[in-house]
Amino acid sequence: HAPQITVQYFGDGYEPRYQELAGVILAEFPDAEVRGATGRSGSFEIVINGQLVFSKLETSGFPYEDDIMEALQKADAGEAVEKITKSRPPCVIL
Repeated sequence: HAPQITVQYFGDGYEPRYQELAGVILAEFPDAEVRGATGRSGSFEIVINGQLVFSKLETSGFPYEDDIMEALQKADAGEAVEKITKSRPPCVIL
């Protein structure tokens, strides 16, 4: 069945990233159930089918969309999904 994705993110500042990611996921997986929820300060946590696959609190950056899509394809195929440990560096505003 369709993957279930929950993204916990920190407030309005991260909502555009959530919306963008949700759009990318739904374009590839139209049946997916994507939910956003307000998380802890600085968080951007991605849970697929009940498994935490990405944590900004652990990696200090945001996920690469390709990594998330790869994890979703594995989950959709019933394969084990490994936790994503690499991330983009956070944007620096000078």
